Amino acid sequence: MKSILIIGAGRSATACIKYVLSCAKESGWFVTVADSDPELAAHKVGNHPNGRGTWLDVMKVNDRRELIERADVVVSLLPAHLHLEVAHDCIRLKKHLITASYVSKELYRLGDEARNRELLFMGEMGLDPGIDHMSAMAKIDEIKAKGGKLLAFRSYTGGLIAPESDDNPWHYKFTWNPRNVVLAGQGTAQYLEKGKYKYIPYNRLFKQYWLLDVDGMGEYEVYANRDSLLYREVYGLDKIPTILRGTIRNRGFCDAWNALIKLGLTDGSFPILEAQNMTYHSLMEAYLGHYKGRGGSVKERTADFLGEKVDSPVMKKLEWLGLFRKKKIKMSNATPALMLEHLLLEKWRLQPGDRDMIIMQHEFEYELEGKKRLLKSTLILRGKDQEETAMSMLVGLPLGIFVKLVMDGRIKTKGVQIPVMEEVYRPVLEELQSFGVSFVEKEVEID
Repeated sequence: MKSILIIGAGRSATACIKYVLSCAKESGWFVTVADSDPELAAHKVGNHPNGRGTWLDVMKVNDRRELIERADVVVSLLPAHLHLEVAHDCIRLKKHLITASYVSKELYRLGDEARNRELLFMGEMGLDPGIDHMSAMAKIDEIKAKGGKLLAFRSYTGGLIAPESDDNPWHYKFTWNPRNVVLAGQGTAQYLEKGKYKYIPYNRLFKQYWLLDVDGMGEYEVYANRDSLLYREVYGLDKIPTILRGTIRNRGFCDAWNALIKLGLTDGSFPILEAQNMTYHSLMEAYLGHYKGRGGSVKERTADFLGEKVDSPVMKKLEWLGLFRKKKIKMSNATPALMLEHLLLEKWRLQPGDRDMIIMQHEFEYELEGKKRLLKSTLILRGKDQEETAMSMLVGLPLGIFVKLVMDGRIKTKGVQIPVMEEVYRPVLEELQSFGVSFVEKEVEID
């Protein structure tokens, strides 16, 4: 019996596990779901006759290798920095590896070794990255095939809360790894606009956002992703004058998140000593340092420091989080970013019945037969509830579909790859349509 190992049973694993189990019964596969929380793993598998949930501490090398050795294909849904350990094991034990995370430089260095062993290590097979690559490449190849010349490519994605479940002033709730949300954008964003390189450091990233109009949904804010230039060559757009990838958020989010950055609360570089003895109020006071400002309260001085009115939308968001409450933090020697994450986990938690929403929009500017055109391709998908989220679906389904393609021997590509080749994107996108994952296109001529 062919065997599949899925490592990680967290937020993004639900749809992948469900899909692979549905195929397992028909194809005679066995699916093992391994997680540090064995009850969670068992819950995700349920009573399926072709699956089991089990415990795994991924840092215990022998236990990890024992599970990998039994599998034909390994799916890693671990935090990105742990994929490399799994990848080395897959090289050693001759197993295919599939992940949804960005492919690191270290993982790319395993490409020749994987190819020599007839192995496929497919990364970025999720939503963003993943569906964004596949849907973009499908249109880019189509435009090129009819003789079009690409002039600009912009791609935006956001994991949001559906309007009917939007009940807090941030208009946001967690649907994926909270740590990644807190640390998002750190570093310097870079992209290309009309042939000129553009750089936005982290301290300016959430101030230099722009507005995006999504048909039928209204206006959203977009901030630039870390490195849009990585994909020029991969997409076959080496000479394109404009390429930009960005993240979508609801109106008002970026200004408020910029306030958290300015205060220093997204810093994950150092622990705050005796944090367990502090309140959020005293933490804010400590971050104000010697700043006196106008007014006596911590809230008033914070508003003055940020250049905000005490009752501004930004300050209302900070107050709603509880940053001015005299509530104990109850975390010892935690970094500011970890303390913020802990607070947000409580405030931004999906409630029973909440629905999330994914928006992805590509913009292709191209020239064909002497005329310039703008093609917008938009995906909008809502989740079912707080467990079967759109995020889980759009991260997990591409992984599951690709596992099936590999198990069935339909993928010939080897080495370390991302899903930009037609033999991958065409069957995955076609099957995703059967789950309601489809893009609406709108094209106009432009000057």
